Amino acid sequence: MSRYRDVVLFFLLAGLWGGSFVAIEVGLEYYPPVLYAAYRFDLAALLLVSYVLLTERGPLPRTRGDLAAIGFSGGLSVAANNSLLFVGQQYTTSGIAAITYSLVPIATAAVAAAWVGESDLDARGMLGVVLAFVGVGLVAQPDPENLAGGVTIGVGLIFIGVLAVAVGSVGLRVVETSFSSIALTGWAMLFGALCMHGISIGAGEPQQLPVTALPALVALVFLGVLASAVAYTIYFTLLDRLGPFEINLVSYVVPVVATVTGVLLLSEPVTAFTVAGFVVIVAGFVLVKRHAIAEEVPKLVSRAGGFF
Repeated sequence: MSRYRDVVLFFLLAGLWGGSFVAIEVGLEYYPPVLYAAYRFDLAALLLVSYVLLTERGPLPRTRGDLAAIGFSGGLSVAANNSLLFVGQQYTTSGIAAITYSLVPIATAAVAAAWVGESDLDARGMLGVVLAFVGVGLVAQPDPENLAGGVTIGVGLIFIGVLAVAVGSVGLRVVETSFSSIALTGWAMLFGALCMHGISIGAGEPQQLPVTALPALVALVFLGVLASAVAYTIYFTLLDRLGPFEINLVSYVVPVVATVTGVLLLSEPVTAFTVAGFVVIVAGFVLVKRHAIAEEVPKLVSRAGGFF
């Protein structure tokens, strides 16, 4: 039963994170982008921090390592990443945004190699990184006559957000924390939300209360409750049970969910370049992670055999 539960949770996580890109598209019709991102994490932080305070014995940050981890995660992975994602998604479809975001595991491997040397990026691995960048280029479909507009600028902003996530993730490896991953996530969301409110005000966005129109309300609740608080709880549960390689595979299911959902709910277009770019990014991931794939595939096959 635990195997079936893990599979259900894996695809539920992919569905929640994939659906989040569509929810962002919906909410951007009602909110300035950074304020919308801030409201998402206000709600998520309220839920997760409350949960941590009620259920954990040592929920508060106590050490410099705790504060540094909150800074890396909240400042980069939450605030910088989501500010850029929400602004960038004004120029893209849900599918294109999700495909660009699937670069996170590859970008993290590249940053780890440059920063702490924790990577197997040999010549083939570097080729995988290059392929991933080529894939992003195909997704962005740059127009030489209009490089400062359209999809290109949106993909560019989201890509910078991906780099922020990668730096934040690797930064967490160089600090020691005294509390759980869920506690860290809750405090990071709270810190990130406060940062995004500051960014929103500093950027001159009009400040407004949460919108009560049904589409806006559903999108915000989905993002804050399901795609953030619930999804990250599922993520850490599966990370403990499956390990980092298998859980990273969700990054390549999410774009499929986002693209299909965007087509069905928002009638978003899908071009051949978008599909080709995603395939090239996946090929890059295979090259970067080929050693892990060689080790993990037999385990996956063995687990799959247990279902039949």
